[in-house]
Amino acid sequence: MRIEKCWFCSSTVYPGHGIQFVRNDAKIFRFCRSKCHKNFKMKRNPRKVKWTKAYRRLHGKDMTQDSTFEFERKRNRPERYDRNLAENTLKAIKKIDKIRSDRASDHIKNRLKTGKVQRQKEARKQLEQGIHLVKAPLALAQDSSLHLPKIKVNVSQAQTEENRPMEE
Repeated sequence: MRIEKCWFCSSTVYPGHGIQFVRNDAKIFRFCRSKCHKNFKMKRNPRKVKWTKAYRRLHGKDMTQDSTFEFERKRNRPERYDRNLAENTLKAIKKIDKIRSDRASDHIKNRLKTGKVQRQKEARKQLEQGIHLVKAPLALAQDSSLHLPKIKVNVSQAQTEENRPMEE
């Protein structure tokens, strides 16, 4: 059973599934679903379409340089069955899965770290702008650093012809 890769999104195409397109120069393109085929016909670049593996790899969303992925490479030569080798291989697979999941969680944490710092900056800025909403009015009255100083202005109460109350 031969499992192919989709030309557009790099997902697996199992036998009997997907679409195959053969160009005039005999180059074969395999697609996992019609979505990929239509995007190919629209001449879209997979590196610019956000849901493809090429985009994720290019923008640092996927772990690209992880040595644990080398174990999944195709090996076309047959191996003789050896019970000890099979046992050791199964143990190694468990270890590799554990290492891969740990590295993936670390990768995600590192990606989210920048967003966390940015959210904290925004929250700090918003708190500085709206401190009057958070602090109690009595605390604002006692702490002179939290509000502007009051300025006294003298206003004369002499009534002129313009300021007289209207008579009916």
